[in-house]
Amino acid sequence: MESVDLLAARKGTIAAYLHHLCARPPGGGRTGDEGRSLTRSTIVANASLRHRLTIIRLFYDHLMEEGLRGTNPVPRGRRGSIDGARHQATRGIVPVHRSLPWIPSEEQWRTILDAARIEPVRNRLMLAFAYDCALRRQELCALETSDIDPAQRLVTIRAETTKTRAGRIVPYSAVTGKLLAVYLGERRALSRARGPLFLSTSPRNRAMPISKWTWSKVVRALGIRAGEPKLGTHTMRHLCLTDLARVGWDIHEIARFAGHRSVQTTLLYIHLSARDLTAKFAATAAELHEARLVLIAEGA
Repeated sequence: MESVDLLAARKGTIAAYLHHLCARPPGGGRTGDEGRSLTRSTIVANASLRHRLTIIRLFYDHLMEEGLRGTNPVPRGRRGSIDGARHQATRGIVPVHRSLPWIPSEEQWRTILDAARIEPVRNRLMLAFAYDCALRRQELCALETSDIDPAQRLVTIRAETTKTRAGRIVPYSAVTGKLLAVYLGERRALSRARGPLFLSTSPRNRAMPISKWTWSKVVRALGIRAGEPKLGTHTMRHLCLTDLARVGWDIHEIARFAGHRSVQTTLLYIHLSARDLTAKFAATAAELHEARLVLIAEGA
């Protein structure tokens, strides 16, 4: 790509740069000894393009603040309504692509659970809490002993540990409660002090709080051992929210349980399969059919 004058760049210049990123050979044009690419993927991810675009936009924001430019060549997308006022919606240069989260099937979930049987009690309890309470990774790893109410089987997710900075209180099941009781006995052997619930058992970090990076490694290793490499720390959260939708929870109830500010965010997390949707459609159609028959019978 030819060099350009940054101060004179226009929207078309930015578009040409993005096209160059998408069209260039994998690995930036570098190849191995036998002409093979040094990288696996030839496609720049949508998120990567948007990330680079954000950096360019902020750079030109800075130039505008310094009085070196009058406009920003990277337009911002705008929704159709802002603060109650109607505006014409505009798209940014790179549209947002949202992929559906991976949700394991029943067979895949059982395989994962079978692989988890050999995990320490702490890890199994973390899996249980992640699913039972639909916890994010940070929320799970930041749990403290004072956040747990065993008598009522409630968990308090403190606002400072959440993505939206809004706290919530959610219940957990009796099964998770049994695992918790066993783990607390093991935890007391590490430390009797109140504080972080999940502690490290490694000699190097013994009794130190488990980090979110350590938890990611645990889940990653579990997924590989189970033959399900797509398993991630958010999978349990996605599965929980989807299961709540399957059993008939209202979308607003699910949003409140998940700690989402918007139900639109909740919809992205819920991934009902075609079989789920077919069953819901059949049940709804049957109810409607029966209701019409009742009306016919009443008129007889």
